Amino acid sequence: MKALFISYNQAHTLQLNALLDRLDIRGFTRWALTEGRGSESGEPHYGTHAWPSMNSSLLVFLEADKATELLDALRALDAEAPQQGMRAFVLDAAPGM
Repeated sequence: MKALFISYNQAHTLQLNALLDRLDIRGFTRWALTEGRGSESGEPHYGTHAWPSMNSSLLVFLEADKATELLDALRALDAEAPQQGMRAFVLDAAPGM
């Protein structure tokens, strides 16, 4: 099992929801407002006057093959608008209950 932590510009929210539906990924946790800045490029997302955009973040737990499918779809989505900003991190996970 894998855990994907995805941080993205809020502008991608509807596209991410549609992507999760299309891939039949039901369970996730979303933080609607998260701040941050990219480690390589891009503008900060702080929700301030100077840097008004904001991020959202998702945590998704799924089987390894489904995680690969989701990552491929996220790469394609990010490539459509790379300046919006999106990052995904994959961690090994095991069910706790």
